[in-house]
Amino acid sequence: MSGSAARRVVVTGMGVVCPLGLSLEDLWAGLVEGRSGVVPIESFAAGGIPLHHAAEARGFTGEIADFGPLDGEKKKAIRKGCKVMCRESQMAVAAAQRALHDSGDATAHHAPERFGCVFGSDYMLTLPDDFTAGVARCRTADGRFDFSRWATDGMPQLSPLWLLKYLPNMPASHIAIYNDLRGPSNSLTLREASGHVAVGEAVVTIQRGAADIMVAGATGTRVHPMKTVHALQSEQVATGDGDPTTWSRPFDRGRHGMVLGEGAAVLVLEELSHAEARGARIYGEVVGHAARSAADRTGVGRRRQAIAHAMRRAIEMAALPAGGLGHVHAHGASTVTGDREEAEAVHDVLGPTAAAIPTVAAKSHFGNLGGGSGLVECIGSLLALGHGSLFPLLNHETPDPACNLRAAVRGEPAGAAFISTAVTPQGQSGSLVFQAWRRSA
Repeated sequence: MSGSAARRVVVTGMGVVCPLGLSLEDLWAGLVEGRSGVVPIESFAAGGIPLHHAAEARGFTGEIADFGPLDGEKKKAIRKGCKVMCRESQMAVAAAQRALHDSGDATAHHAPERFGCVFGSDYMLTLPDDFTAGVARCRTADGRFDFSRWATDGMPQLSPLWLLKYLPNMPASHIAIYNDLRGPSNSLTLREASGHVAVGEAVVTIQRGAADIMVAGATGTRVHPMKTVHALQSEQVATGDGDPTTWSRPFDRGRHGMVLGEGAAVLVLEELSHAEARGARIYGEVVGHAARSAADRTGVGRRRQAIAHAMRRAIEMAALPAGGLGHVHAHGASTVTGDREEAEAVHDVLGPTAAAIPTVAAKSHFGNLGGGSGLVECIGSLLALGHGSLFPLLNHETPDPACNLRAAVRGEPAGAAFISTAVTPQGQSGSLVFQAWRRSA
């Protein structure tokens, strides 16, 4: 493990943009109070699709105030840069700036080449409006689209910087430029597993001595005219009658699909002695991480196998004593097959303990945020460690015997450590184990 024992990695800053709000206080209050972030869709016209509710991050408007406390020059730079950012990138930058501020301004205590950034994202899609003017120029007299005119008449109508808005490496690039981070940098696109894998890479980067501080985050949205349609075509999405705030119900027997949402989250990760030297507040320690993938010959993900392999390795790395996990933060997408396969994986790894350990799933409050989901969920559990108590598994009313997991109830002990897991339909999975920080003897 080459250096990992000597270089412990702790969390010294956290930032979120999610359907429950833009602050850690908003997130925690929403989780504990059992609030849902599911609302009628307002960000685009949804009249032509069979889904009219989603978990929009309505608190995030893209205005400069949403990016947290900033000095004058940084405020000016970010306001200008927003013009070449899609919503996912804007949310990513906002979460990062909030996390850096929460860390006690870690950027003031670093050599730039020792501070890096690893950022994950979902796949990023353009908005139809970006092509409207170009398509209009290529219409024939009878209204048909003439593709042969696209190169000469259509493409010139696109903004020259259009592509920069949607490149998945732009969140890390923007964050590094605004904060003068010259250390190791990387961008990952593993859908819902992106955040977990980004944290794992950041931890390894610090442990091998290539950096002392890393920004690790992820961003994503499913509330988007193209992504929403894609999800409706390819995944089980909750629609229909009834109260939409009850649609996301992980591991409940009545679940009938995921809710779509949007958000971003960032952790500031720091080598322990570096954090202690500057008097940083410590939320917890990353003691285990793993990424695994499993799929059949046709490319369909084997989620049970992928989750089990990632969980088993992360727990092994954490070297926790028997019964050391205080709770499990499940992926919990609220799909019929996905939840069952995840529950089976948890039983594969934890054995009889799986039915007794409290399980939470923040997606019950705000659905699937795409690439942003996993780390928003980790922050929720880190806050639970700090408060010493758990938030409830929302909308879990009728246990599903096929899942056999114990839903957490409000106020029960969070324990001293937890495991969080994420998985994609393609069978990519990441797991993280966090432990309440204890000072070395």
